[in-house]
Amino acid sequence: MTVVRDNAPILQLRGLRKAFGAKHVLHGVDLSVKPGESLVVIGGSGTGKSVTIKCALGLMSPDKGEVLFDGRAATDAKSIETMRRRTGMLFQGGALFDSLTVWENVAFALIYRDGLNRAKARQRAIETLAKVRLGPSVANLRTAELSGGMQKRVGLARAIIGAPDLIFFDEPTTGLDPITADAVNNLIVEQVKALGAAAITITHDMASVRKIADEVA
Repeated sequence: MTVVRDNAPILQLRGLRKAFGAKHVLHGVDLSVKPGESLVVIGGSGTGKSVTIKCALGLMSPDKGEVLFDGRAATDAKSIETMRRRTGMLFQGGALFDSLTVWENVAFALIYRDGLNRAKARQRAIETLAKVRLGPSVANLRTAELSGGMQKRVGLARAIIGAPDLIFFDEPTTGLDPITADAVNNLIVEQVKALGAAAITITHDMASVRKIADEVA
């Protein structure tokens, strides 16, 4: 059972530092986000935004500082796995598997992590695709048959299918035209609010910042 403390941050980064050889990327990063809040992280290329997210997810270990998820330190494999099970991710390039159908991409974690049978997983995927304005006819397509905007929607569906408490969005509108980008931003706002999740977004798109941010770092 998921327990989130009222008004307490679901994720806290305290004094994160990370260097690669002589290159110091993070110099004591402090961030926090509460359930229902949308935090957007902006900054130039190469300033450490993606490194911050990778440290938050346990994909990289910070040299100093700590990551707290739901008030507990996420330091060992067990605590990091617990955090990831309650986290969704929309990747910058979509990161869809071209060898799988759309519904298999959306239901990937349900099938390969949770062991849900394929019929039930497919139904869950179709229901989730509807939330991002994609109909059942899309479910059996391959990702190569999708436009860029549709691929972003499929990626969003995959990020929310498990009803996560925290969702990361890495450049969610990169490569999209302004109209499609605005539609994706609207879906992000809609689905984050529907879940009551916390959201952390990396973006260069100031239109996205204005649309989806409650706080900006």
